[in-house]
Amino acid sequence: DRLILFLGADHHGYVARLKAGAYALGYKKESVDAIVMQLVRLFEKGKQVRMSKRTGIYVTIDELIDEVGLDIARFFFLTRGNDTQFNFDMDLAKEKSDENPVFKVQYAYARVCSILRKSKSLKSKINFGLLKKTSELNLMKQFIIFPEVVENTAKDYQVQRIPQYVTELADAFHSFYENCQVINEDKELYKARLALVLATKIVLKNTLDLMGISAPKIMR
Repeated sequence: DRLILFLGADHHGYVARLKAGAYALGYKKESVDAIVMQLVRLFEKGKQVRMSKRTGIYVTIDELIDEVGLDIARFFFLTRGNDTQFNFDMDLAKEKSDENPVFKVQYAYARVCSILRKSKSLKSKINFGLLKKTSELNLMKQFIIFPEVVENTAKDYQVQRIPQYVTELADAFHSFYENCQVINEDKELYKARLALVLATKIVLKNTLDLMGISAPKIMR
């Protein structure tokens, strides 16, 4: 019951025409959501890559994907609201460190998978009351807000919430990993923390799937 159309910033005048066209075809004008996207500027080595339609100088999305990869291109484009001009940093996109949010998120998922491969399955009752450290509680809080993030995004199409959320989730997990030893001699605490890791895997995977981005189990 919704028709969502994406238009470039220089085609704002088409919004009223599209709604009128839908009405002429027997649909309600309000069933058409025309989202006007702002322009994207490419930067490499600190300088803008100049483009011009008149002179035929431009970079296609296929060329960009070939250069940085589909996951990174998709993630980066989702990080900005449709009403904000976006500067695509080619150097950051190619960076394999925590400075690159895509690397950070995918590395968090790979780290989760690594822990689970080294751990035994959870079968007995788990005492979640043992999880009291700040980094443990912060990670759990991220799980709680996930449904709200998805619901709000579905209502207003502000898709930048999703990559922002998953980056904060990855940060929370990395902090948990650094401050809390999962595999330890305290069996009850071990089970509780392992359950937290398993929950992280589920939410990370769901979020990456929403964005159409791969979730690698191993990163080198």
